[in-house]
Amino acid sequence: MKILFNLSHPGHVHLFKNAIIKLHNEGHRIFLTIIDKDVTVKLIEIMKLPFWKVGDSQRGLFSKAMETFKIEKNILKLAIRYKPDVLVGGVGNLYVTHVAQLINKPSIIFDDTEHAKIEHILMDPFATKIYTPNCYKKNLGRKQERYNGYHEVAYLHPRYFNPDQGVLKRWGISKKEKICIVRFVAWDAGHDRGYNGISNKVSFIQELSKYSRVIITSENHRLPELLRPYHINIAPEELHHLLYFSSLYIGEGATTASESAVLGTHAIYINPLSVSYVEEQSELYDLVYSYNDINQEGNALDKAILLLSRDELWKEGKRKREKLLKDKIDVTAFIVKKIKSFS
Repeated sequence: MKILFNLSHPGHVHLFKNAIIKLHNEGHRIFLTIIDKDVTVKLIEIMKLPFWKVGDSQRGLFSKAMETFKIEKNILKLAIRYKPDVLVGGVGNLYVTHVAQLINKPSIIFDDTEHAKIEHILMDPFATKIYTPNCYKKNLGRKQERYNGYHEVAYLHPRYFNPDQGVLKRWGISKKEKICIVRFVAWDAGHDRGYNGISNKVSFIQELSKYSRVIITSENHRLPELLRPYHINIAPEELHHLLYFSSLYIGEGATTASESAVLGTHAIYINPLSVSYVEEQSELYDLVYSYNDINQEGNALDKAILLLSRDELWKEGKRKREKLLKDKIDVTAFIVKKIKSFS
C-alpha cells in the first residue's frame, strides 16, 4: 500500500509518527510531505525517513491563501508521480482533501478541533472520512466516525512513551523539586484571531515562583527581560519528558494541556477558546482546569497556588492517569487500522 501523509503542524508529527513507523516496518510505502512550522522539520528528522517540504506556515489570510495554492501544487506533483492509494492529514488539513479529489483517491482526516471554522469549510466537503474523538461536539455528518480516545494518546500511551529522567539532569533539575511548566503560545493561528491568554506575564510568573520552580517554554520568543531566567530552550523531543515529571502545567495551548493530562500532570488551561477534549479531561478525570472569562488570569493563579500547596500533587496526577488510559483505546492502532481499510 502507498500512503501519503501531509504533516502541516508539529502536533501532526506526534500524532502520526508511531503509525508511520509501524506501517513502514510492515512494508508499506510511506510518502511524507511537510509544511515548515516551528519544529516540524526537527521532529521529522528524528524519524529518519525521507520527506518533501511543500510549503511554509504563513501569517495573515492573504499570505495563507497564496501559500495554500503552492502547497497543493507541490503535493499534487508528488501524488501524480508516486500514485498513493490514500492521503492522510491531521487537523484542518484541507490540502490532502483537495489533492485527493484531483487524483480520484480517498483522503482521511483525524481532527479534534471544532473552532477551526475556515479549515472545516474548505476541508470537510472534500474529505472521504473524518475521524474525531467521542467528545467532539460537532456533527460532521456521514463522513464522520468517532472513537474513544484523544490525539495525544497516540504518542503518550505507555506503549509508545517511556519517560526519561535524564532530561531533568540535563537541565539541572532535581527530582525532589516541585516543577511548574508555563507555556505561552504565539497566537498566530487563524482561529486565534482576537484572543489572548496571560497578559501580565511578569507578575504572574513572579507570584507563581514563590510556590514551585517555574520553567517557561514558549512559542513566543519575545519574552520580557525579567522572565528570561525562567525560560529554557528545550528540544521538542524533550518537552514531554519534562511534562511527565512536573507537578503542574499552566498554558494557553490546548494540545499541551491535553498532553499533560494524558501524562498524569495536572494542567491549567487559560484560553477563551473552549475545546471539547480539554472539557472532558476536566469533567471525567479532574486533570485539567479551564479559565476563559474576564477574570481568567487571577482565577488561574489562585488555582495554581492551591494545587501546588498539595504535597502529593504529582502522585495524584499519575493515579488519575491510570483511569484515563484504562478508558481510552490505543489510538495509534486505530489510525493504522483505518488507513489499511482503504487498501
